[in-house]
Amino acid sequence: MEKRYVRRGFALAVTAAMAFAACTPTPGGTSSPTPGGSASASVAPAARGAGGDLKILYWQAPTILNPHQAGGTKDNDASRLMIEPMAAYGPDGKPIAVLAAEIPTVANGGVSKDLTTVTWKLKPGLKWSDGSAFSSADVVFSWTYRCDKDSATTTFSKCADVASVKASDPNTAVVTYTAPNANFYLWGVGSTEGILQQTQFKDCVGTKAKDCPANLKPIGTGPYKLVEFKPGDVTTYDINPNYRDANKPYFKTVTLKGGGDAESAARAVCQTGDIDYGWNLNVPLSVLQPMLSAADSKCQFPISYNALERVTLNFANPDAALGAKRSEPDTKHPYLSDIHVRRALAMASNRAQIAEKQYGKPGGEAYCNVAVFPRSKNTDSLDVCKYDLAAAEKELQDNGWVKGTDGIRAKGNVKLVISYITTTSAIRQNNQQILKADWEKIGFKVNISNSIADTFFTNTAPDGYAKFFADLQEFASSQDPDATDFMDSNYTCANVTGQANNWNNGNTGRYCNPDYDAVIKSLKAETDQAKRDALVIQANDILVKDVAVISLVNRTAPTANGFAKTLKGVKQSPFESSLYDIADWSK
Repeated sequence: MEKRYVRRGFALAVTAAMAFAACTPTPGGTSSPTPGGSASASVAPAARGAGGDLKILYWQAPTILNPHQAGGTKDNDASRLMIEPMAAYGPDGKPIAVLAAEIPTVANGGVSKDLTTVTWKLKPGLKWSDGSAFSSADVVFSWTYRCDKDSATTTFSKCADVASVKASDPNTAVVTYTAPNANFYLWGVGSTEGILQQTQFKDCVGTKAKDCPANLKPIGTGPYKLVEFKPGDVTTYDINPNYRDANKPYFKTVTLKGGGDAESAARAVCQTGDIDYGWNLNVPLSVLQPMLSAADSKCQFPISYNALERVTLNFANPDAALGAKRSEPDTKHPYLSDIHVRRALAMASNRAQIAEKQYGKPGGEAYCNVAVFPRSKNTDSLDVCKYDLAAAEKELQDNGWVKGTDGIRAKGNVKLVISYITTTSAIRQNNQQILKADWEKIGFKVNISNSIADTFFTNTAPDGYAKFFADLQEFASSQDPDATDFMDSNYTCANVTGQANNWNNGNTGRYCNPDYDAVIKSLKAETDQAKRDALVIQANDILVKDVAVISLVNRTAPTANGFAKTLKGVKQSPFESSLYDIADWSK
């Protein structure tokens, strides 16, 4: 599990193509979203099942197919072909009905005027892929399952705000929040909100949840049903004969191949044309641009995408000598607990160089904030957001961190030696080198490493991001149109991860600040949108000033997903699973 994997080149594109042959049978606002219609509103493909096999390559391979036990985007996306939410977030951030008959609003009576209850009415005649009837009982069960503490779900963070989910009749589920909630689509909308079949998962609640066989072969309502799942390798799907739309999907089968790296995936979709869709083609601009501009380029990219590329700091102690207490929340990091050390790292981080050299325009922008929507302007003048090696070095020197003869700064017996891990990716290894060079100039010793994404995005591996047995780690994730859940699940004390919650909580940095928590508490209680935006900005500014995290780049296309020019109907949403609209795809 500790094994490191080095970057592979073009040979992997060929390998991926061979594997396929063997396997084949920017939103502008921050206000509360308004309904965007139905997911079936787009033009239907020519004929259901007429398209043969759709080939998808995820260089991070899925390892589980239950969205509530997902270790990362790779798992969530692989499950989305089968497991669906009540509604999805469209490209404009507005909810689109999926299992719901309509989007509940205050105007149509679906949301109570006091913003405490949301009534979801189901589409009539819904069926699971095994032919059994779907009902509100499944919706209620999914809430019970994910909100049982012993189930240790990765979607547990939203449970604290939901008092109950009850069925008023077989086709109606009522969500009641613990208090008025302006973010009333918190529960039920988006890629983390999949509804599980009660019959299949009823014996998987609590301590049995993690190892339940159903996690690897779920029954769903989506356009496809599972044929075979090889964790860490390949997932094959067949058309769901009981899918609610008689005209969709166009492709009869789907082969989702996992593994490789981002560069090989980009070559497979843009140069060789061996695949139809390549996920997260996060490669250096110097490598990607020639593929896009070539006369015979076979790929296209969406224009809307967001992901916050950031370095997470470990506030716990990752020393292996601690044994079972390693990186546990009640331990204290020997030097990252010092605000001056964190400030020095932030000031010595050349965000502009990383954004311009690695991502280019419109690939990404140098970014110091944490919240993307709304964006704080207050941080523009902060010293921790400005690249200044002299100021960073002075910060350390003035606060007792003195350089030794080896060039490494120390205070007492504590030396500034950093272990810095990220996923195996050419662009991230370059990011590591840029940051390492500058950090070592001011007196740190930086040991960099990388872990294959299939391992990194798990809660089981020692070199995974959840256990976080390092000082720093780099990765990216996107945010919902409403920033509340992102700011809550990733940075509040209640969501710190560790053994107690099977490393499933979202706060992997183990950051805990009562002042920050108080702002988030106020944010959850506030219903006025202007005041909510102000609270998000206040929370953001606390994180930036405290250097709870070092944001690097707000990533945009074309560092996202690439797909064949022959593929039609793809409407990527920066707030959703990349495969949320796969039923609409055609050629």
